[in-house]
Amino acid sequence: MADGSRILVVDDEQEIRELLKSYLEREGYVVDTVKDGKTALFRVSNQDYNLVILDIMLPDTDGVEVCRTIREITNIPIIMLTARDSEVDKVLGLRIGADDYITKPFLPGELIARVKAQLRRFFVLGSEGDARSRKMVKFGDLKIDFDGYRVYKRNKEVQLTSTEFKILLLLAREPGKVFTKKQIFNKVWGDDYLEADNNVMVHIRRLRTKIEDDPKNPEFIETVWGIGYRFAGDEND
Repeated sequence: MADGSRILVVDDEQEIRELLKSYLEREGYVVDTVKDGKTALFRVSNQDYNLVILDIMLPDTDGVEVCRTIREITNIPIIMLTARDSEVDKVLGLRIGADDYITKPFLPGELIARVKAQLRRFFVLGSEGDARSRKMVKFGDLKIDFDGYRVYKRNKEVQLTSTEFKILLLLAREPGKVFTKKQIFNKVWGDDYLEADNNVMVHIRRLRTKIEDDPKNPEFIETVWGIGYRFAGDEND
């Protein structure tokens, strides 16, 4: 998985940049580091990266804004770093396009595990499964290109993060089937689910704002109260 994977580390602390670079290069990743948001955006615009590790506190601009701009350019995984154990930071980062977050100080093993999980899902998504994962399917005015990793609403492409697409893929592959939050978390994040973790809820809410006409009265992703979520669309020819 590390072969050929290039990672951009964005942090204003030199010690953190060097530490992350050392950890990641030991795993075989190619690592570039920058200390500010402006340089990060230039790099992402001019270099192919497979993942970005982005500090939320930067000297020239807010990491959240950098994340938002990166997400307009590419759907590669973004892991946010924050020195504050703040739920507001985490939820805000997830809402504007981050795929995961980790709080400083962090354990090297935890960071590497999260990086590997994000890269694995990004590269492997859509490469396995039945024939359904290799074609374009239509549900009303929503089209999902499982092979091309794209989603269209009324023939206009919708920009989803890799995590949002993985959730949609999971649900849309089996319309009508109810998935619990634990099942979604285990399959999409690949980690053990904690009852207090609201990652699934935040990503479902954000996904609805992108594919539903009325996110409060969803047509496609329905909430099954007390259980989880299901995809309610009927596939068109």
